[in-house]
Amino acid sequence: MQLKHKIVALSLLPMLLAVAVVCLLVLIQNQRLGNQQAQLIEHSILGSKQAELKHYVEMALSTIAPLYDSGRDDEETKRQVLALLERINFGSDGYFFVYDRNGKSLMHPRQASLVGKDLWNMTDPHGLLVIQALIRSATEGDGFQRYDWQKPSTGQVAEKLAYVSMLERWGWMLGTGIYLEDVDNAIAQVRHDVGSGIRTTMLAIAIVALIAVLLVSASGLTLNVSEHRLADRKLQQLTQRIINSQEEERSRLSRELHDGISQLLVSIKFKFELAGHELEAGKASAAQTLRQGIERLAGAIGEVRRISHDLHPSLLDTLGLASAIGQLASEFEQRSGLRVTYDNSLGDTRLSDDMNVALFRILQEALTNIERHAAASQVTIRLTGNNRQVNLRISDDGSGFSPYQAEQSGGIGLRNIRERVEHFGGDFSIASSSSGTVLSIALLPSADAQQSRTQS
Repeated sequence: MQLKHKIVALSLLPMLLAVAVVCLLVLIQNQRLGNQQAQLIEHSILGSKQAELKHYVEMALSTIAPLYDSGRDDEETKRQVLALLERINFGSDGYFFVYDRNGKSLMHPRQASLVGKDLWNMTDPHGLLVIQALIRSATEGDGFQRYDWQKPSTGQVAEKLAYVSMLERWGWMLGTGIYLEDVDNAIAQVRHDVGSGIRTTMLAIAIVALIAVLLVSASGLTLNVSEHRLADRKLQQLTQRIINSQEEERSRLSRELHDGISQLLVSIKFKFELAGHELEAGKASAAQTLRQGIERLAGAIGEVRRISHDLHPSLLDTLGLASAIGQLASEFEQRSGLRVTYDNSLGDTRLSDDMNVALFRILQEALTNIERHAAASQVTIRLTGNNRQVNLRISDDGSGFSPYQAEQSGGIGLRNIRERVEHFGGDFSIASSSSGTVLSIALLPSADAQQSRTQS
């Protein structure tokens, strides 16, 4: 074997081994993250279902409240309550049911054959005493119970999540439920997407590895210092693309989370519909029901705005970095209770979108660390700049820490800040003592930063 071939082989073998190790680590990490994502989605969906069921039961209780709270316990009043509940439904599989304490079915819109029967000892395919479990959950537990029940739309037995509440004076158990087939479908889809992502990642790594092998084979002994610099620049570009992808993902998630508020909006819709019915009936409770709906609507709007702002602050795009930092400082002061002083001397200095995002994220990371670890009472933020340099200084009067130990212990906060600064060819320094911590950032505008990195 010729010397140049040996050199190429010695260059390729460690690289191929490293690619194999990276592929294995990526596979293991993706599988672990996929399982975590599936569990998180399952918990999120179940939490959303539980909130939805609670809203439905609250709506039903509000509907029958004029009759139940009247104090009348005659059979005619009870019959009217059952008639009202029987008319309320939400889809072919959404209905309310009523049992007494002894397990007798008093009302079941989808299975009329069960009404009047004693179902105390009724079990599902897993042997669970369903009615006993529901009554026990309503009287002693949190009101939620999972069991198998016949699904009206398909006639098949499916897993169901129910929420029940007791009408103590009458000894009735009122409840409703949601079938959980869509949860299983969502988890299956997540696992399918994870598998597709793993295959795509592996293919991308294989393509990158193949390209690298071809480049190494073609270049061989011609590698020089300039090519190393070119590789460094490509690595920095790749890092920036990863950061840009993260920002794009946050923006996408910000839009998608609007749909996650739908369950809360459903309850608001029912509140307004209930208020409409009460207004038509001339009931005095209509105003209170309408106020409750408006309060929930305000909460939903506030939640959407909070999530969207946390993921991608709109002020950063509309009014610029200085205003976005001012809002962030104000929100941090309100949330944490710390006194925040913000000094903005940026003036008319124009920064690139990437640099705006980087400085904003650096400040977010710093404020998060201060809130969690510094035990401070006051924070000072100073933003200055001109056409040659932009400076961001964050100081607090907290207990301080060791920056070296923090980075060596694997903390990602300071590492993320350092990587963002290094991408723009800037300077990053941190000084900390028992009297407080000062974090200083100096970045060059885009053109200067590119020139600085080229010369280095």
